[in-house]
Amino acid sequence: MNFMGIDIGTSGCKAAVFDSAGRQLVLSYREYNVLFTGDGGVELDSDDVIKKSFEVIRECNSGLDGHSVKALAISSQGEAFTAVDKDQYSLCNAMISSDKRALPYVQKWVDKFGEEKLYQITGHTAHPMFTLFKLLWLKENKPEVWKNARKFLCFEDLLQYRLGIDPAIGWPLAGRTMLFDVRKHCWSTEILALLDLQEEQLARPLRSGSVAGEINADIAGDLGFAENTMVVSGGHDQICNALGAGVVRPGMAMYASGTVECITPCFDRPIFSDNLRKSNLCTYDHALEDMYATVAYSLTGGNILKWFRDEFGREEVVSTQKSGKDAYELILQNTWDKPTGLMVLPYFTPTGTPYFDSATKGAIFGLRISTPRGEFIRALLEGVTFEMRLNLDILENSGYRIDELSLVGGGAKSRMWSQLKADVTGKKIRMLSVSEAGCLGAAMLACAAFSGHSLHDLAKKWVGIKSVLMPNKKKHSIYNQKFEKYKKLYRAVREISV
Repeated sequence: MNFMGIDIGTSGCKAAVFDSAGRQLVLSYREYNVLFTGDGGVELDSDDVIKKSFEVIRECNSGLDGHSVKALAISSQGEAFTAVDKDQYSLCNAMISSDKRALPYVQKWVDKFGEEKLYQITGHTAHPMFTLFKLLWLKENKPEVWKNARKFLCFEDLLQYRLGIDPAIGWPLAGRTMLFDVRKHCWSTEILALLDLQEEQLARPLRSGSVAGEINADIAGDLGFAENTMVVSGGHDQICNALGAGVVRPGMAMYASGTVECITPCFDRPIFSDNLRKSNLCTYDHALEDMYATVAYSLTGGNILKWFRDEFGREEVVSTQKSGKDAYELILQNTWDKPTGLMVLPYFTPTGTPYFDSATKGAIFGLRISTPRGEFIRALLEGVTFEMRLNLDILENSGYRIDELSLVGGGAKSRMWSQLKADVTGKKIRMLSVSEAGCLGAAMLACAAFSGHSLHDLAKKWVGIKSVLMPNKKKHSIYNQKFEKYKKLYRAVREISV
């Protein structure tokens, strides 16, 4: 028996199939283009996304013997939605997270509905990334789309719809819309009423790992599935990533080290507090029953290395062409192995949590003419990691204790950078053998629903640990002192940013 996990991201989609022991059998990936409208809009062609999703599904099934996939689940980017008409045709592109057009609607809604009330229902703080505010923009700016829309679907439920299923949405993804009551686990009638939206226009919210239905027989045949292939509710990609990283109990958190740095912990109760609200740290459902999570992230992550490579890494790029090695690997090989004398505020993009600040610029403090290149590189990585430690401190001061971090993503390939994360945060780092955590987490949900195995058991069996890194006590002590200075750096730079 095999199980498929599908991961629909911002720049591409993946499908992977795993056997009952959690071994990855096949993987397929397709890219698609992000579309910029010129007025702050950032979109995806929803039909192209579904087309590419079908392609990766077919490719995976073509690499297997017979109709071996028994169930699938979908991991999806958050917030983005598509309006579809009564014939299932898309009426608009999907407005993705970085689409800024809804900004003018945020404060108007908050003033009318109440900031604290909105947070207590949805577990999130108001921001133009969320579906609620994007719907307000659509309603006013594209009234014909609003009028003709039979449903508004996120990518998990849209793909289910195209598979011939009455669409369902996992609780973690529903939570990212800011239309969902994360305590009662249902669409908020009060929010929908004020938005003039009917519950029937949204997908059925289901606990992650619930059976949503079976793929339509004709569609199943076209995609290489058996007629009775089960579709299981998945959820938000960060939650599926956390599950695929084996984060299944309190005290654990996934640390995704990629273009964006993201930490997703696991908790046994929801916590709503002024400290979390003011720090833009949400509370919403984990994939595990009666478990909750939050998302702490920095929009400047591995992309800071890409900036360095493109602007200052000509030597490594040329060496890559000769040696065949990865340019990032060569850059990191030339990095200092000790704490630096520099301080970097890593706001080379707008910030993520806790500030949601799009105005304050990044800064590099302490440069001398004697500063070597390797120290400069390490300082960039230190700055990114200090920002994640800042988020960890806020979480722990709010009652979310985190003891160990399970590292996934491209940054996890570098043992040096991984050790730096342990030294800065003071946390144990689990280095995993997982390469596609989102697909794996979704496949685990599919397997659990089909087989009856618990997710805890599957995590022990499916998630392999390559090694464990412990903080270097001497370096951690130095970083503790630097962190106190780092916390002052934001306020200082914000005052002079232009």
